[in-house]
Amino acid sequence: MRKFIETLKNIWKIEDLRARILYTLGIILIYRLGTHIVLPGINPVIITDMANRSTPGSGILDLFNLFTGGAFSRASIFGLGIMPYISASIVVQLLTIAVPYFQKLQKEGESGRRKMNQITRYLTVAILIPQGLSYITSLRYQLPAEAFSPNFSRVAAMVILTAGTMFIMWLGERITDKGIGNGISLIIMIGIIARMPQALGLEFLSRLEQQGGGLVAFLVEILILFVVFMGTILLVQGTRRIPVQYAKRIVGNKQYGGVRQYIPLKVNAAGVMPIIFAQAFMFIPITVAGFARADAASGFAAVFSNPVGFWYNFTSAMLIVLFTYFYTAITVNPTQMAEDMKKNGGFIPGVKPGRKTAEFLDTIMSRITLPGSFFLAFVAILPAFAMMAGVNQSFAQFYGGTSLLIMVGVILDTLQQIESHLLMRHYDGLTRSGRIKGRAGSVAAI
Repeated sequence: MRKFIETLKNIWKIEDLRARILYTLGIILIYRLGTHIVLPGINPVIITDMANRSTPGSGILDLFNLFTGGAFSRASIFGLGIMPYISASIVVQLLTIAVPYFQKLQKEGESGRRKMNQITRYLTVAILIPQGLSYITSLRYQLPAEAFSPNFSRVAAMVILTAGTMFIMWLGERITDKGIGNGISLIIMIGIIARMPQALGLEFLSRLEQQGGGLVAFLVEILILFVVFMGTILLVQGTRRIPVQYAKRIVGNKQYGGVRQYIPLKVNAAGVMPIIFAQAFMFIPITVAGFARADAASGFAAVFSNPVGFWYNFTSAMLIVLFTYFYTAITVNPTQMAEDMKKNGGFIPGVKPGRKTAEFLDTIMSRITLPGSFFLAFVAILPAFAMMAGVNQSFAQFYGGTSLLIMVGVILDTLQQIESHLLMRHYDGLTRSGRIKGRAGSVAAI
């Protein structure tokens, strides 16, 4: 405890780090205030009353509401959250594989990255238009007629929703540039954490109402959640170390190389991105169903809107496994690693430099990605098992799945950045071993 307090004092002593943390907290405050601003033409009193009387856990819509920090159910100007941007990023990543123009942009460095970001923004607006119309149509059917004023305009509401999501993107970029941590990742995590106290309180009250052993069951749930949390940390930080030997070089009177180092290949190199990708695809049935009446949403859309259903979880798990391999393939380049190793006079003991090294690294990545992807998929569908065991859905979403993975990944990423600031100024890090690994959990790695 004493070391922890001393670390907090050291963080406050570093002027640049202190300014970044305060700036980040200010941006987060602006975002949270925006989630409570209701769309013009909608009665906020009726919205609040319905939100208080509604039962948490209304399928995948409740998960969407979780990502937006409650803005979705409050008909807020930030009601669509950041998910349209994530969807646009997925499309751009897919285009980098199939379209030569995007492959060329990817190789152009910073200028190419800026062009791809601009394309992603335009694509986000294109995605926001149908999603905004679907959202407004759903509100029309779910809310009573008196909730809308005579001057309510669907076009104006759609424009405001579009501007709200673009403003969230801008806030995330400001955090990344001038704050601490990754902006888009932090905004998603804050939206998730904002719902946690209410979900925990509802679960606690529901267990107290049970006769005999209700409190014990709640404590068991917390214990299992802790175990899952620890397992998720191991998944995020797990690595396979590949030894690399560097040849000796004598330059003048100094000797370089001749030492053995290690390449840390992460078991889950894709981080939380497969979950985000899969979840964005699973939102498609909701967008389709939003254009129809709630009682008419059946068949395909109804089956894939049930987070406890077999087909929903099976499809989600398969998408996570596929996206884990996909994202690992586009972020980890064994050929480039082998070339860089060869240029610097390094080699893996027992493996020939060049093509053989690239094949060796590719084989290792394929082997360690397989169990990592299955464990990632298992953690992602854990909320379904929790709900089957009697846990209410609002709390089950923190029990595992997307919420837990995002929180663990983003927290580790942010702590890693804070620790780098401390170590750079010769202060003790957050841990004695200094083994906090970030970035893999960052949503905006896309």
